[in-house]
Amino acid sequence: MRTTSGTRGEKVPTAPSANPAVDTTAVTALLERGRTMSTPVLRAAVDRLAPPMDTVAAYHFGWIDAHGRPADGDGGKAVRPALALLSAEAAGAAPEVGVPGAVAVELVHNFSLLHDDLMDGDEQRRHRDTVWKVHGPAQAILVGDALFALANEILLELGTVEAGRATRRLTTATRKLIDGQAQDISYEHRERVTVDECLEMEGNKTGALLACAVSIGAVLGGADDRTADTLETYGYHLGLAFQAVDDLLGIWGDPEATGKQTWSDLRQRKKSLPVVAALAAGGPASERLGELLAADAKSNDFDSFSEEEFAARAALIEEAGGRDWTSQEARRQHAVAVEALERVDMPEDVRAQLVALADFVVVRKR
Repeated sequence: MRTTSGTRGEKVPTAPSANPAVDTTAVTALLERGRTMSTPVLRAAVDRLAPPMDTVAAYHFGWIDAHGRPADGDGGKAVRPALALLSAEAAGAAPEVGVPGAVAVELVHNFSLLHDDLMDGDEQRRHRDTVWKVHGPAQAILVGDALFALANEILLELGTVEAGRATRRLTTATRKLIDGQAQDISYEHRERVTVDECLEMEGNKTGALLACAVSIGAVLGGADDRTADTLETYGYHLGLAFQAVDDLLGIWGDPEATGKQTWSDLRQRKKSLPVVAALAAGGPASERLGELLAADAKSNDFDSFSEEEFAARAALIEEAGGRDWTSQEARRQHAVAVEALERVDMPEDVRAQLVALADFVVVRKR
């Protein structure tokens, strides 16, 4: 990896600047297939929960509104289910073989969202009030725990050797995801976080579960560990690209598109990639940003900051190069992910679909 020097001798990786072309029609079809095939099994799993957890979970997934009436809410992009089905096909199995894995990963993902929203104090997700805001913190915790238990149940009830292998990968990914969330929270209270620390945190928080998603279907389809591990490499770096784009959206994203407040990550004092890269870059904007963030950490009226104050911090991040660097890092991680696919023997149409999904992650609206 090529590097450039940041402040305090830290090395900040550089990245290629080319944007991949995306066949959005093909990617939309892949995402819809993942959603269509996994949703009935996902709904059946949620129906196992005792009241009122079943209703609370249904609200979180967008199937009902806050009053319990049927709804057609935004259930998310369904990238993970799409990857799990493609994973099965990469191993030469039918996509249906990957459905239990797709559902298990989606349950773990939503377990993390329920808890993250509460810990971060987020009041909006997918353009609706979050579960803790509507049903209270206790229900958000309980339903999150229940979804994690269901994820393991869905896999283990298959009763096969492959299911046991898949469950081990899922539990390892979940532990890493929790590690990443713990790192994320601890970094909010530190003045400085290195780029390497931020990438490690985001690799745990986002990369680990995407890595699991793109290997779990292959494992259920009988793939050996070498194949599954290589697919995980693709998923891990895809996750880092995905999170880099999310970090851009967390500061500069349109609230109409993200469903969150303007400058949402700045409001939560997150040490996301644009912030960390800007602080490591050196120069007047970087130094001024560091001074402001250090003062923010000690401020008693941070919650009352105006839009202009957050906008000023975002402008300094951009001036210091944090926005451009993060965009380039998303593309670099995309390139590493795609290269890993060349080391797996799979049908060429499946490889092309995995590449298309990676392209979509990097160039989705930001």
